[in-house]
Amino acid sequence: MKNFLVVGVGPHARRTHLPALAAGQASGLVGTLCGVDLLGATDVLVPYAADDGPRSLPVTLIEPFSSRLQALPERVRRTLDTVVDRRSIHAVVVSTEPAYHMVYTRWALERGLSVLLDKPLSVHADASTDPAQAGAILTDFDDIMECYRQAQRRFPQIMVTVQSQRRYHPAFWRIRECIAEVAAETSCPVTSIQSFHSDGQWRMPDEMIDLSYHGFDRGYGKAAHSGFHFFDIVPWLLAAGETSGKELDAVAVHAHVTRPGDLLAQMGLRDYERLFPAFAARNPYTEPELRSATRLFGEVDAFISMAYQSRGRTMTLGSINLVHNGFSQRGSLTPAHASLYKGNGRVRHETHIIEQGPFQAIHLHSLQTLTDGTESADPHALGNERHVEVHVFRNHTFRPDWVKYAGFDFGTLAAASASASASEVALPTQESSRRRATWEFLEYLDGRRTREGMSSELTGHRRGATLMAGAYLSMAQQWAGASPVATLDFRPAPQPASAQVQGPMEAVL
Repeated sequence: MKNFLVVGVGPHARRTHLPALAAGQASGLVGTLCGVDLLGATDVLVPYAADDGPRSLPVTLIEPFSSRLQALPERVRRTLDTVVDRRSIHAVVVSTEPAYHMVYTRWALERGLSVLLDKPLSVHADASTDPAQAGAILTDFDDIMECYRQAQRRFPQIMVTVQSQRRYHPAFWRIRECIAEVAAETSCPVTSIQSFHSDGQWRMPDEMIDLSYHGFDRGYGKAAHSGFHFFDIVPWLLAAGETSGKELDAVAVHAHVTRPGDLLAQMGLRDYERLFPAFAARNPYTEPELRSATRLFGEVDAFISMAYQSRGRTMTLGSINLVHNGFSQRGSLTPAHASLYKGNGRVRHETHIIEQGPFQAIHLHSLQTLTDGTESADPHALGNERHVEVHVFRNHTFRPDWVKYAGFDFGTLAAASASASASEVALPTQESSRRRATWEFLEYLDGRRTREGMSSELTGHRRGATLMAGAYLSMAQQWAGASPVATLDFRPAPQPASAQVQGPMEAVL
């Protein structure tokens, strides 16, 4: 069994990583657990809910430091080194504010510790307004890959994997298999892909300044929060359609965004005073003060277009449209401070529409609402809390042996993945997929899984980092009055066999 250190034990870690690691303890894959967090951010004993009931995690507190540092301050490093030695730590979960991901990952690799790295890989303060900070997102990837290669020479079994849960979701397995099958038959790549995500973060004007949770005050926003998942999953799907001579090698990215000042134009203080009679008494800011204070804040919504190219020709047109200011189930003026995630009205709406020339169209829809406490007749139905469905259309006139339409709902996706999953349960939910991502890491560390069997090793993430850097470069270049289009090399880093198209389920089309 391996002993784990969790760096950053905020709400996300308590909701996701700690319960998964506790389940690993119950299954004999995890030994002891401990945490590290910033002084003032938490207590020395952090409560969390595990599958078998309430637990608590011992936490060592460290002094805050600047996210712009490339290495840990000596005092912080000594504290972490002491924890590793005293508790015989083998692996680290990095679940801090994203701007700190790289500095902790470098430290862990130097110590020979395997890493489960939370998303996004990295981001920099002012990335949406400073082109240098935007470009550093991709430089970070190349730098940490070099650290990883050096660590592997010293510690051959070391592993860095990324918590990109959609790679573990049965709906995306199905889509990738369908793309690969048609590409193998026709040599046609994905010719267009449209992705949309809204998570209903309704934030009142004064809360733009006063609430830091998933805030915009660091100069970045939606694209660095849940947006990273789409920068990751889109290249992962596109790769299934690449064939010899049609490999993607460049991408042009153009982003349009709204910022907090735009939200004030959409709905100003008078609108909020009319909607919430108590708002005027609570709000200490005038509109000019809000505009001035949030001028350099990051993006709230981002609509991003891409042209994926091969040898100077456009192979695939794409869009990733990311919305924080979308449909929400928040109804009160007072935010739910105890749960600023779904407890505060955040609702996930997600769609992907994929065309593969004249041969295939694939739609994924996950259109949910939050439960109101009453039991749903069918929680997986459209508009309920666990809705997900995939629709696949094929040109059966061209190929009579193709089924012209096949639909997959929650039940069929779950049933298909049950026969293919050899370990942790694979339900078509984000919660189950996050658990599987952790479980895969635990199995590797325990010797039950090979490097080739890993779905999300760091080596397979350069394209995602490229798209995120491109989106922020486009934002920052526009802010600086330069070209709105960022064109970047889109060739992947050298990848292990684990990054090849996998077939966890038998095709049914």
